[in-house]
Amino acid sequence: MATKMKAAGDRMKDAAETMAMNGADAVKNGFEKAVKGYDQVLGFGKETVEAYLKAANVAGKGVETMQNEMYSFSKQSVEETLAVTRAVLGARTVHEAIEIQSDFAKSAFDTYVGQINRMNEIMLSTTKEAFEPIQGRIQAWAEVVQTARAA
Repeated sequence: MATKMKAAGDRMKDAAETMAMNGADAVKNGFEKAVKGYDQVLGFGKETVEAYLKAANVAGKGVETMQNEMYSFSKQSVEETLAVTRAVLGARTVHEAIEIQSDFAKSAFDTYVGQINRMNEIMLSTTKEAFEPIQGRIQAWAEVVQTARAA
């Protein structure tokens, strides 16, 4: 009977050692996965901040381009208006003055429509360029989530 108890005790000891080793391995594996996930999240956060900074820089440059465009357009409009005013005041007849004014109105309208189109192009290209880095981060987040779910 003592031998049977010793054998049973040895089996229990072996089972306990196996459970302890398996538990330690599970904890180790879990810890390694957690550290890897934490590193991915930290790296993701850093890259996301960089993407937002890049987007903000692009947006700032776009605003600067629009301001320069508006300044240039305004300056040109004032110069053209002054030139037309001089021409109207120098007209020899009322008919000539009306014709100068009419031609100017058509030209000013065409220039204005062209400027609106130019501003739209600047705005669209700036928006597209500014959202590119952010869109990349959205894709990266989807990959992080898929990787974490698969692990």
